[in-house]
This record gives sequence, C-alpha cells and structure tokens, in this order.
Amino acid sequence: MSVVFSCSLDDGHPSDMKAVELLGKRGVNATFFIPIKNREGMKVLSEAEIRQIGNDFEIGSHTVDHCFLKYLAPKEAQYQVSEGKERLEDVLGRQVTGFCYPGGKYRPEHTEFVKSAGFQYARTTMNLRFDAGDLPYEMPTSFQFYPHDRNVYLRNFAKGGNWLMRHEGLRLALKHKNWIDRLYALFEHSAQHGSVFHLWGHSKDIDELDAWQEFDRFLAHVATRVAPKDRLTNEQLAARRFLSPTS
Repeated sequence: MSVVFSCSLDDGHPSDMKAVELLGKRGVNATFFIPIKNREGMKVLSEAEIRQIGNDFEIGSHTVDHCFLKYLAPKEAQYQVSEGKERLEDVLGRQVTGFCYPGGKYRPEHTEFVKSAGFQYARTTMNLRFDAGDLPYEMPTSFQFYPHDRNVYLRNFAKGGNWLMRHEGLRLALKHKNWIDRLYALFEHSAQHGSVFHLWGHSKDIDELDAWQEFDRFLAHVATRVAPKDRLTNEQLAARRFLSPTS
C-alpha cells in the first residue's frame, strides 16, 4: 500500500506564486482554487499570474467574488458558481473541472448548482479524513496548514459529522499540542495505512505565519514518502476515486 498525497490552496492570493515555486522545487502537484475577485478586499492573482500557475498546476474555481454560498439567495449563488467557472475558463482558455466552496459554507442544494454548471468535482473544508470521500461534490480534506487551537478541532468535529471516518484524525490532532507535530502525525498515519492525505490552506496565512520554511520542509518530506505517481492534483484524486472502474 502507498500513500496518496493531494494539496490545494484557496483564495488566489498573490502569495500563491511562492507556493508554486516550492511545490515545483519538490515535484509535488497541487490545485489552486481561485476567485476572479474578492469582495472582502483581499488581493487576488492577476490574469497573467493565473495563466502562469495554470501552466504547471490545476486551477479550480472559487466563485466570482469569493462568496459564501450559504448566505446568498439561490439565484445569486447559482450565478457565483457558473459565472466563476466561465470567467476562469476565459482566462485560461481551457475547461475548469474543479470547484471549492468558499469558507466551506454551503447547503445541499449548492452541490446541484456545482454539478449543473459542469464541474466534475468539488472540495469542502471537512478535515481529519484519510480518504477522498464518497461524494464527488463534497470531497473532504485531512489537514489545514494552520495552527488551529484544539477547541477548533473539537467544534469542527462535532458540527461536521462523519465521526467514524474522522475519529482517528481527531485523536491524533488532540494528542499533539504543536500544530506542525500534528501535521506530521496525521501524514504518518496516512503513510502507514496507505490512505489519502489531503493538505489544504491559504498562502496568505503562510505569509502571515512566516511559515514558508515549514511548508517547504513538509513538501520535501512528502517527496521522500510519496511516489511521484501518487502526488495528485484534486482533479486527479477525484478521477481516481470516482472514475476508477473499481470505485
């Protein structure tokens, strides 16, 4: 059994360019979920930068304006999903197959909006999972690259459901006080069991935490433990899970 690794970075902040550099250096695939604008006022990548990233990595959609779908009227939510895809495809000149729910804030009907817009999969912010999930439009993650307090893990575990699938991840997260130790502990669990480890985060957070060295060190560790064929984009992970004849 071999561990499968996938990485995704959200929000399309210009600091994504630093992540691109480190991912490329370590030979690790990744997916960047990018909005066209950000209504909260944060900077976003230019069209030229999006195309540059798209030369080597998967680009997924993150709505037009980085909107939390849960708080929008149905018509506006549907617009944010479909228009975000179309405008990103105009920038890239090719199809965009993946979507990520901003803030993980969505309702069940929004998965249908994503499907009807032509996306092949969608990623959530559910954490502590060591698999690609059972639903292509609600793919979970393993760990966010961020120093969350233990209480955050407890609250998210209680609210997120899927407790049987997440209890081991929660146990490991609570066992370690230092968030980097948590990261390695959860990854080691995946490596030992030949499961999926999905790391996600925001490059803006890595900047503010001054954690680029830690991010690079972890990518180097991944490169020693995960075969190149198993370092997947989110699109490749979804295809392997949901399009495989054995799935």
